[in-house]
Amino acid sequence: MRVISGECKGRPLKAVPGQSTRPTTDKIKESLFNIIGPYFDGGIGLDLYGGSGGLGIEALSRGMDKMIFVDRDTKAAETIKNNIKACRYEEKTEVYRIESQRALKALKKREFQFDLVLLDPPYAKQRIADDITKLDEYGLLSNGVQVVAEHDPGVPLPSSIGSLERVREETYGSTKLSLYLRREE
Repeated sequence: MRVISGECKGRPLKAVPGQSTRPTTDKIKESLFNIIGPYFDGGIGLDLYGGSGGLGIEALSRGMDKMIFVDRDTKAAETIKNNIKACRYEEKTEVYRIESQRALKALKKREFQFDLVLLDPPYAKQRIADDITKLDEYGLLSNGVQVVAEHDPGVPLPSSIGSLERVREETYGSTKLSLYLRREE
Protein backbone atom coordinates (compact mmCIF):
# COMPACT_ATOMS: atom_id res chain seq x y z
CA MET A 1 0.00 0.00 0.00
CA ARG A 2 1.16 3.49 -0.77
CA VAL A 3 -0.01 7.07 -1.24
CA ILE A 4 -0.81 7.40 -4.95
CA SER A 5 -0.74 11.15 -5.58
CA GLY A 6 -0.16 14.56 -4.05
CA GLU A 7 2.48 15.77 -1.64
CA CYS A 8 3.11 12.30 -0.15
CA LYS A 9 3.05 10.47 -3.49
CA GLY A 10 4.84 7.13 -3.28
CA ARG A 11 5.02 7.06 0.52
CA PRO A 12 4.50 3.47 1.72
CA LEU A 13 1.66 2.81 4.18
CA LYS A 14 1.44 -0.10 6.59
CA ALA A 15 -1.59 -2.40 6.59
CA VAL A 16 -3.44 -3.35 9.76
CA PRO A 17 -1.94 -6.63 11.07
CA GLY A 18 -4.20 -9.67 10.79
CA GLN A 19 -7.35 -10.23 8.75
CA SER A 20 -9.67 -7.68 10.43
CA THR A 21 -9.51 -5.14 7.58
CA ARG A 22 -9.68 -5.17 3.79
CA PRO A 23 -7.32 -2.52 2.38
CA THR A 24 -8.56 -0.56 -0.63
CA THR A 25 -6.50 -1.52 -3.67
CA ASP A 26 -4.49 1.15 -5.48
CA LYS A 27 -6.73 0.76 -8.54
CA ILE A 28 -9.91 1.41 -6.57
CA LYS A 29 -8.29 4.25 -4.61
CA GLU A 30 -7.19 5.92 -7.86
CA SER A 31 -10.68 5.49 -9.34
CA LEU A 32 -12.32 6.87 -6.19
CA PHE A 33 -10.19 10.03 -6.22
CA ASN A 34 -10.64 10.51 -9.96
CA ILE A 35 -14.40 10.51 -9.31
CA ILE A 36 -14.36 13.00 -6.41
CA GLY A 37 -11.28 15.14 -7.06
CA PRO A 38 -8.74 14.28 -7.93
CA TYR A 39 -7.38 17.14 -5.78
CA PHE A 40 -8.91 19.39 -3.12
CA ASP A 41 -8.68 23.07 -2.19
CA GLY A 42 -8.80 22.43 1.53
CA GLY A 43 -11.71 21.20 3.58
CA ILE A 44 -12.38 18.83 6.46
CA GLY A 45 -12.84 15.11 5.94
CA LEU A 46 -14.05 12.12 7.91
CA ASP A 47 -12.74 8.59 7.37
CA LEU A 48 -15.37 6.78 9.46
CA TYR A 49 -13.98 3.23 9.18
CA GLY A 50 -10.33 4.19 8.97
CA GLY A 51 -8.66 0.76 8.78
CA SER A 52 -5.06 1.66 7.90
CA GLY A 53 -6.01 5.30 7.20
CA GLY A 54 -5.07 4.95 3.52
CA LEU A 55 -8.12 6.74 2.09
CA GLY A 56 -8.00 9.67 4.52
CA ILE A 57 -4.24 10.06 4.13
CA GLU A 58 -4.68 10.05 0.35
CA ALA A 59 -7.24 12.87 0.74
CA LEU A 60 -4.77 14.87 2.86
CA SER A 61 -1.99 14.29 0.33
CA ARG A 62 -4.36 15.62 -2.36
CA GLY A 63 -5.15 18.84 -0.50
CA MET A 64 -7.65 18.35 2.34
CA ASP A 65 -6.83 20.55 5.36
CA LYS A 66 -7.89 18.18 8.12
CA MET A 67 -9.04 14.58 8.49
CA ILE A 68 -10.80 12.83 11.35
CA PHE A 69 -10.19 9.07 11.49
CA VAL A 70 -12.48 6.68 13.35
CA ASP A 71 -12.03 2.95 13.86
CA ARG A 72 -13.13 0.82 16.79
CA ASP A 73 -10.27 -1.68 16.35
CA THR A 74 -7.19 -1.04 18.52
CA LYS A 75 -4.75 -2.37 15.88
CA ALA A 76 -6.38 -0.23 13.21
CA ALA A 77 -6.19 2.95 15.33
CA GLU A 78 -2.49 2.30 16.01
CA THR A 79 -1.82 1.63 12.32
CA ILE A 80 -3.58 4.88 11.36
CA LYS A 81 -1.44 6.82 13.87
CA ASN A 82 1.76 5.22 12.53
CA ASN A 83 0.83 5.98 8.91
CA ILE A 84 -0.08 9.57 9.83
CA LYS A 85 3.30 9.96 11.52
CA ALA A 86 5.10 8.51 8.48
CA CYS A 87 3.39 11.18 6.33
CA ARG A 88 3.96 13.93 8.93
CA TYR A 89 0.24 14.74 9.18
CA GLU A 90 -0.04 14.77 12.98
CA GLU A 91 -1.12 18.45 12.98
CA LYS A 92 -3.86 17.83 10.40
CA THR A 93 -5.47 14.77 11.96
CA GLU A 94 -7.41 13.36 14.88
CA VAL A 95 -7.76 9.61 15.47
CA TYR A 96 -10.51 8.05 17.59
CA ARG A 97 -10.78 4.42 18.63
CA ILE A 98 -14.54 4.23 19.03
CA GLU A 99 -17.60 2.66 17.40
CA SER A 100 -18.96 4.67 14.45
CA GLN A 101 -22.37 5.67 15.87
CA ARG A 102 -20.81 6.88 19.15
CA ALA A 103 -18.20 8.80 17.15
CA LEU A 104 -20.91 10.58 15.16
CA LYS A 105 -22.63 11.68 18.39
CA ALA A 106 -19.32 13.05 19.71
CA LEU A 107 -18.59 14.86 16.43
CA LYS A 108 -22.08 16.40 16.53
CA LYS A 109 -21.31 17.88 19.97
CA ARG A 110 -18.14 19.43 18.50
CA GLU A 111 -20.22 20.92 15.64
CA PHE A 112 -18.05 19.57 12.84
CA GLN A 113 -19.11 20.07 9.22
CA PHE A 114 -17.44 17.70 6.78
CA ASP A 115 -16.70 18.40 3.12
CA LEU A 116 -15.70 14.79 2.41
CA VAL A 117 -16.89 11.60 4.10
CA LEU A 118 -15.27 8.25 3.33
CA LEU A 119 -17.23 5.14 4.35
CA ASP A 120 -15.47 1.80 3.93
CA PRO A 121 -16.92 -0.46 6.65
CA PRO A 122 -16.25 -4.18 6.99
CA TYR A 123 -18.43 -5.79 4.32
CA ALA A 124 -20.07 -8.14 6.83
CA LYS A 125 -21.15 -5.27 9.10
CA GLN A 126 -22.36 -2.56 6.75
CA ARG A 127 -24.61 0.19 8.10
CA ILE A 128 -23.83 2.70 5.39
CA ALA A 129 -27.38 4.02 4.96
CA ASP A 130 -27.71 4.41 8.75
CA ASP A 131 -24.35 6.19 8.94
CA ILE A 132 -25.28 8.62 6.16
CA THR A 133 -28.68 9.24 7.78
CA LYS A 134 -27.00 10.11 11.10
CA LEU A 135 -24.40 12.34 9.43
CA ASP A 136 -27.26 14.24 7.76
CA GLU A 137 -29.54 14.37 10.82
CA TYR A 138 -26.71 15.57 13.07
CA GLY A 139 -25.83 18.45 10.71
CA LEU A 140 -22.33 17.09 10.12
CA LEU A 141 -22.35 17.65 6.36
CA SER A 142 -21.39 20.88 4.59
CA ASN A 143 -23.49 22.09 1.65
CA GLY A 144 -20.90 20.89 -0.87
CA VAL A 145 -20.23 17.55 0.84
CA GLN A 146 -19.17 14.45 -1.07
CA VAL A 147 -19.97 11.14 0.65
CA VAL A 148 -18.27 8.08 -0.84
CA ALA A 149 -19.21 4.56 0.24
CA GLU A 150 -17.11 1.53 -0.64
CA HIS A 151 -19.25 -1.58 -0.31
CA ASP A 152 -20.11 -5.07 -1.51
CA PRO A 153 -21.89 -4.92 -4.90
CA GLY A 154 -24.52 -7.28 -3.50
CA VAL A 155 -25.53 -4.69 -0.90
CA PRO A 156 -27.86 -2.21 -2.61
CA LEU A 157 -27.88 1.33 -1.25
CA PRO A 158 -30.88 3.67 -1.65
CA SER A 159 -30.78 6.27 -4.41
CA SER A 160 -31.38 8.98 -1.81
CA ILE A 161 -30.69 9.18 1.91
CA GLY A 162 -31.93 12.22 3.82
CA SER A 163 -30.84 15.31 1.88
CA LEU A 164 -28.30 13.33 -0.16
CA GLU A 165 -28.71 11.74 -3.54
CA ARG A 166 -26.58 9.03 -5.13
CA VAL A 167 -25.13 10.55 -8.30
CA ARG A 168 -22.72 7.83 -9.35
CA GLU A 169 -21.98 4.15 -8.86
CA GLU A 170 -19.00 2.19 -10.16
CA THR A 171 -18.30 -1.52 -9.69
CA TYR A 172 -14.78 -2.96 -9.61
CA GLY A 173 -14.98 -6.74 -9.15
CA SER A 174 -16.02 -7.36 -5.53
CA THR A 175 -16.16 -3.64 -4.70
CA LYS A 176 -18.72 -0.98 -5.49
CA LEU A 177 -18.23 2.77 -5.03
CA SER A 178 -21.31 4.93 -4.47
CA LEU A 179 -21.05 8.73 -4.47
CA TYR A 180 -23.67 10.85 -2.71
CA LEU A 181 -24.07 14.63 -3.00
CA ARG A 182 -26.51 17.00 -1.33
CA ARG A 183 -29.66 17.42 -3.44
CA GLU A 184 -30.29 20.82 -4.97
CA GLU A 185 -33.30 22.46 -3.32
